[in-house]
This record gives sequence, C-alpha cells and structure tokens, in this order.
Amino acid sequence: MNITTKEKPVELAIQARQLNLWYGTFQALFEVDLNIKKGMITSLIGPSGCGKSTFLRSINRINERLGYVRISGRVEVFDQDIYAPEVELIQLRKQVGMVFQRPNPLPTSIRENVLFGHKLHNSKSGSRAEQDEIVESALQQVLLWDKVKDRLHHKATKLSLEEQQKLCIARLLPVKPGVLLMDEPCSALDPKGTEAVEELIWELRGKYSILIVTHNMAQARRASEECIFMLMGKVVEHSLTSQMFVTPAQQETADYIEGRYG
Repeated sequence: MNITTKEKPVELAIQARQLNLWYGTFQALFEVDLNIKKGMITSLIGPSGCGKSTFLRSINRINERLGYVRISGRVEVFDQDIYAPEVELIQLRKQVGMVFQRPNPLPTSIRENVLFGHKLHNSKSGSRAEQDEIVESALQQVLLWDKVKDRLHHKATKLSLEEQQKLCIARLLPVKPGVLLMDEPCSALDPKGTEAVEELIWELRGKYSILIVTHNMAQARRASEECIFMLMGKVVEHSLTSQMFVTPAQQETADYIEGRYG
C-alpha cells in the first residue's frame, strides 16, 4: 500500500491494523495501528514491558512459538497479510530478518555463517565462486569484509561481540530480506561497538526497511528517522525522530523522554 502525500506517494513496508496480543489472560498489545515506511529506519521506544519487543516479534510471528499466545487484528508486510492461512513461515522469515539482543552466531566458520540462510532457502546453493561472491557482498555491506577476509574459515564465535553482531546481520542479507527487525542490537556492546553498529544501520538505510527496539534514548535519536513511543501496550505517538525529541505531541512522550518515568 502507498500513502499519498502532497510530494509523492509513500511506500509502506509494514502496516498494523487493530493488532491485539495476549499472553494467556494478560493483554500485551492494544489496538496497535502503525504505518512503517519502506527504506527508513524507525525506532521503537518506551519503558520495559510496554510491548515494544512483543510488537517486533509479531512481525515475523516468533510469538507463535508460545502456545499460550493469542493474536487478533492484521499485520501486512509489503501488502501481504502475514497471518493469512496460506503464508508459510519459512518464506515470511526470508522476507523479514531478525537480529537479537545478544549476537547468536553459529558455532561454525565465518563463511558458513554467512551462507547459512542462502543454503537453507536454495536447493542449489551455487558454485564455489558464486558462494564466495555472496560472502564478500554480505560482509562488505556490514563493513566487516576488510577485517575478516583473511580468516573466513575461523570460528565465528572467536570474533568480538561487535563483529559477531555484524556477522549476524550479514547472515540475513544473502536471502534478500525487505525488512530487518533489530531487538536492542547494541545492548551487549561497549560504546565503541555500539557506535560501529549504529554506523552500520545508517549504511543499510534505504536498502532495507529497519525497525529497531531500543531503551537508549540517545541511540533512538542518533540512529532513526522516525520514532514510535509505546506505553502499556499502546502506541502513544509516532513521528519524525527529530520532532519527537524536540516537540513531542503527547505529555506522556515528554515525560518519558525527560526521564520522569520508565
């Protein structure tokens, strides 16, 4: 779906419509309505337990692994209702990649980590030369190639945390996802590693639609173009990041940004 503005139509990557989610009898999301633009970096902020990660995980249906989760409403990714009966999870997760709080590289080589998704989704994984090209392209995109090109057969778990997180992002890219979901991707990193991953996120802007959950207000301000503030399972405000942090429209948003709670 496109939203028409006076300038030009805005393409949407993700649309949520009246999305509700329950963990057993506890309701975690209430009537969430959101339009997330294609090719942009959007951050999700709010206090712990406000529904940020729950919403993120609803977009690639990870929540369904918990048998006591119930969902109503609609979520579309590039105009496809992801909860429609005909949608296959493996295809959805090819389109929607997920990066977690702590890096989770496979206990194999750097090269095999990058090729993991490619081999999973392709019965013919290509020649050695084609695979080499895929590995180099993915590692170039995450600004890691120059550091690891001479040790591709080393174990990925020997990399620094920053490099492991970049590698986990690289692992998603060969299957050409349209959306990258990032759940506090810098929470395990030191300031230098955080800066490096934020630089990477900006490098990926435009090529992918990125939705990032963060508790770090400074990071949300630095590393996103639009920002969503959630509170108690509801969307309070969604605006340009620069606007939200300077002139928030809602008092609850101002209270949170200024540290009065959360």
